[in-house]
Amino acid sequence: MRAYDADTDARQLVFAAPAPGDVRGHEDTVVVRRTQATGPGGHPVYCDETGIVRAEISDRDEVRMLVSSVHQDPRRPVSCRRLPPASAAA
Repeated sequence: MRAYDADTDARQLVFAAPAPGDVRGHEDTVVVRRTQATGPGGHPVYCDETGIVRAEISDRDEVRMLVSSVHQDPRRPVSCRRLPPASAAA
């Protein structure tokens, strides 16, 4: 079993503009870090610092969004990017 450090195991989830025809035409990004939890597919669960955005991410960067509250209907990201370790950025 591989040990992990949440600072070195982070992903950037990229979401398309909220609605077709959105005049802003931008992408929203959220950084998520690995938690100790495992998702329904057996892959690690990643979470943003607020705890609202939760996703199960496979080793091939396949993403399954997980709800964190009763009325949440999370959108699927258009991409998932691995981030370099925090120590490499320093």
